[in-house]
Amino acid sequence: MRLKDNFTFRTVRKKILMVSKLAGILLILSYILSTKLEIEPDISLAIWFAFVIAIVLVVDFLMGHFISNPISKLNQTARKMAKLDFSAPCTITTNDEFGELAVSLNTMADNLQQTLAKLEAANIQLEKDVEQERRLLTERKELTDQLSHEMKTPLGIIRAYAEGLQDEPDEDKKQKYAKIILMETERMSGLITTLLDLSALETGASRLIPERFDFVEFLETVAGRLLIDVPNANFELHYELPEHKAYVYTDKTRMEQVLDNLIVNAKKNVQPGGTLKLSLLEQSGVLHFSIYNQGTKIPQENLSKIWTKFYRDSNSKYSGSGLGLAIVAQILSMQELDFGVKNCSDGVEFYFSVSTVS
Repeated sequence: MRLKDNFTFRTVRKKILMVSKLAGILLILSYILSTKLEIEPDISLAIWFAFVIAIVLVVDFLMGHFISNPISKLNQTARKMAKLDFSAPCTITTNDEFGELAVSLNTMADNLQQTLAKLEAANIQLEKDVEQERRLLTERKELTDQLSHEMKTPLGIIRAYAEGLQDEPDEDKKQKYAKIILMETERMSGLITTLLDLSALETGASRLIPERFDFVEFLETVAGRLLIDVPNANFELHYELPEHKAYVYTDKTRMEQVLDNLIVNAKKNVQPGGTLKLSLLEQSGVLHFSIYNQGTKIPQENLSKIWTKFYRDSNSKYSGSGLGLAIVAQILSMQELDFGVKNCSDGVEFYFSVSTVS
């Protein structure tokens, strides 16, 4: 086994020694052969010199193959790696130190590439986290400013009527003042509750709980509850609903919030004597809900703003908190449902779509 190892080419040192020994043997043999030939000494010397040149060329080729070329490839690969270019691995496949070094370089390149990829991903995530933090700080400041603005009016009213209660001798007026204070307190309570609900949806603290239910019957129930006073209302109601069941798989409670806000918004903004139209159409496995109210249009540049917190159109008669449509947008976005609003020829239409299930 040891004798076999002595004649293998598993190390560069052994390759050099074998080539050197082979060159020496060939030189000696060529010299002996050239001197034994029965020819002129000058010719014999010339023949031996030719042998020497051939041996030198062979040795140079072998040294280039075993040493120079691998070193050159290793150097090129190392130079690219120094520039963080790992696209071309070292292609040396010999069973010697150069081959082992090539494998080590390629392994190091893979590890560096993976580490750099992880570092880049971590940097991107860090940038996103920083941007998210900045956005949250901005939103928190805006929310504080908006909430402070919204609270000023009811707090001012409560304070004014509370002071009036202290000095008012008329019992009827005291009852009136107390009623107004209670109304404003409920208004603030509703605002805070709605805001907390929206915040829970935005942060993921409140999760959707989908279930299967008939959306047609569900819409009839919700709309019937909100439009029960239509015979005495100062507008005309039209509706179009499927005559068959249409099942969906979504959060029933949250979808009731969506319908509540959209129907109440349309009811508040329909012009006196105008038309309010509620529609639910099924097409290719999708339910398309829409509610139209005849009345003042929303300025085109403000259509995208109505989904933001505390936004209220200056032309709107709706005197709510400005959070209803923000909740609608958040709930529908969380379910990746298509929704929107558009101006019609003489009014406004809100809409959304939801897929049916069997």
